[in-house]
Formats: sequence, C-alpha cells, structure tokens
Amino acid sequence: MLRKRIIPIVLLDGYSVLKTIKFTERRNLGSPVTVMKTYNTRNVDELILLDIDASKDNRSIDKFTIQDLATECFMPLTVGGGIRSITDIKDLLSKGADKIAINTIALENPCFINQAAAIFGSQCIVVSVDVIETKDGYSIFSNGQKILGVDLFSWLLEIEKRGAGEILINNVSRDGQMQGGDYKLASSVSKFVSIPVIYAGGINSPQNAALIGRCDVSAVAISSLFHFTDSTPEDCRLAFKEQGIAAR
Repeated sequence: MLRKRIIPIVLLDGYSVLKTIKFTERRNLGSPVTVMKTYNTRNVDELILLDIDASKDNRSIDKFTIQDLATECFMPLTVGGGIRSITDIKDLLSKGADKIAINTIALENPCFINQAAAIFGSQCIVVSVDVIETKDGYSIFSNGQKILGVDLFSWLLEIEKRGAGEILINNVSRDGQMQGGDYKLASSVSKFVSIPVIYAGGINSPQNAALIGRCDVSAVAISSLFHFTDSTPEDCRLAFKEQGIAAR
C-alpha cells in the first residue's frame, strides 16, 4: 500500500504569500522564502506553490521567484499559475520545479495535456481542478466564474485519458474557511479515476486531514491549517497513524 502524502499549499499573488477565502477575500502573509524555510524545518513530503493571479494577469508564475525558492526548498516542488506553453514548463523545470500544475490552459485547450505529458512525462503534469458546491452537486470553477457545459466527472476522465499524472481537486466553496474537508468529493473523485488524486479545501485539524486520508486519495493538501494554527505536517502524520493510515 502506498503511503499517503501531506502537502502544504502556498499561494502567491506574484511575489508575496497570501491566503484566500473562497478565492476572493485575501490575507497577505509575507515572504515566500520565509515560508519555504519554515516548511524545510518541518520535513514536509512535497510543496505546492500556486500563483493565483497569473492567469488573469496574462502571465506565467515568475520563473526567477521559483529559482530563488528552489534554492531554499529541500522537498519536491509542484508549481502552477498562468502556464500556457511548453516553453513555460521548460523554464520552470529548469529553475527547479519538479512538477507542473496546469488549470486554465487545460480547460481552454485539452490537447495541451497530451503535449505536455508526451514531452515531460505524465509524472510531471498535474491538472488542477477547482470546483464549487451547488444544489446539484459540483460545478467547475475557473477565473472567478462557474464553467457552464463542462461536467466535472467527464472532465476528470478526459484529464486521465489525455495523460496527466495526477489531479489536484480543490473545493473552492470551503477554501480558507477551515470548516472541514469534503469527504464526499474526495472519495468520489479518487474512486472515479485511476491516477493519483490530491484533495484540498477546508481541512481544519489533523484529525480532519486523517478523515480525508481514509478515502482513496493519494494526498491531502493543506494551507490555512498550517498558516493560522499551531498544527504541523507532523501532527497530521501522527493523526494518520492513529487512524491506521500509512503516511510518508
């Protein structure tokens, strides 16, 4: 049985760390280098770094910022934000990223998933899928709006068929609220596809992280819990162990 991962998510608005609530309200948290050094001391499994303004600003996450952070980062680093070309991916990998997360470009041009996976390998390509909760279930959410006419599970299946190595599913409705992760979403998505799934959104305690970890996800991604409480990745590992879940 593969050991499950606990992955901090760090959000950027260009050059500063921030935390959002439902992707709208923002709180600035300062220097990404300082945050990176903190996670180095906590022996995290991986780190996800996402520039949430890059797509709407029509730019890619800054490659030189990634280079600076990679020199401080002693764990695998997944990077995303505004990536729109093979050149963007090459530049970020050359500056120290280990995996690339794509979102908007995948929705606009699904063939880009095939191209990226063929060139860099499926293990390098993570497709991020943001969803909001609705009365009918879940809707895909991108660049501040609900995407009409795209069924979530059809899209997940297409992502897998096109060669992505991993899916990051993020419940925007729970983003930053620390009211508990969405076990139903995590479980249904991870059972539906055969590639690894990372769940993010609403985790409010190490025990809640372990609850999500009990379903078929390969990793639980966490932001606010680590930014705003004393809980650490090691606390989450201990909670996983107490629930009989093998964690890295």
